[in-house]
Amino acid sequence: MRRSEVGDRVALCATLAALLEVSAYPKPGNVHRTRDIPGTRYEHFLAGGIAMAPAMRELALRGYDVRRGSASWAEVEVGTHILEAVRDMLSWQRGGNVNLGVILLLAPLAAAGGSALREDAVDVGDLRAALKKVIRSTTPDDVAAVYEAIRLAVRPRVLGEVEELDVFDESAVERIREEGLTLLDVFRRCAHRDSICREWTSDFEITFTDGYPYLREAVEASGDVNSAVVDTFLLLLSKHPDSLIQRKSGAEKALEVSEKARRILDEGSMLSERGRELLWALDRELHEAGGALNPGTTADLTAASLFVLLLEGWRP
Repeated sequence: MRRSEVGDRVALCATLAALLEVSAYPKPGNVHRTRDIPGTRYEHFLAGGIAMAPAMRELALRGYDVRRGSASWAEVEVGTHILEAVRDMLSWQRGGNVNLGVILLLAPLAAAGGSALREDAVDVGDLRAALKKVIRSTTPDDVAAVYEAIRLAVRPRVLGEVEELDVFDESAVERIREEGLTLLDVFRRCAHRDSICREWTSDFEITFTDGYPYLREAVEASGDVNSAVVDTFLLLLSKHPDSLIQRKSGAEKALEVSEKARRILDEGSMLSERGRELLWALDRELHEAGGALNPGTTADLTAASLFVLLLEGWRP
């Protein structure tokens, strides 16, 4: 494939992953095609997902250049393109932060995808091998850019209190530059309390071990994309208590939600009348909490799983 074709293919896979994730319904507690929340609507997520395409395309092009030997992984500048994607996301819709977490997960995958793509698809093993190189090649400049992206997208109270290198501490970036810290260094400090940070430090263990394999099997077995995406979301939520819920409402509440997700899967989820009944009930319950029980991180992990599947060549 030509360089431009690689960039286009990866960008299309990234945006489609974001669109399929937000369109799946009922994804309990999140915005989906039949559920909005005050100030943020389904169409805001559609616009935000499409807006990140230029940054994902550029990351793929740089990954392609690394493969061809005309650039190094450090020159990919993942952080700069995360910042660009966040700025584009905010400028193309008025619903606020709709996909910061998706961008943080899809950006390194896009660079890896540009390196691993062969004849319209990637080998998932090659993709993860390239991803490991992306993750280990960031610089303090990448950290500074990601910090700026987070400050643009979220309010301080959403992230909770941290002991050091607080995104909203003006001296943090100076210290990062002085100590030569990378994104991997920084994410290691928050991996115990945030699943996105944990993905970066584990070479995307949840995505590659839980989300993507389950999603692939689900779409092959049923042919129903919506059910497969919802069930993947439920599986991830059942196995990994949502870190956004933990920050807002505590670990006990997060575990309660995970247990309810497991029960829905045990009851057949979208493929049984009882499962659908429980699914819609949980969607109502979580939304009635007014954002305190929003499993947003699980949605981000679902989008990453979709991205891997699309890069592998699957099409809805």
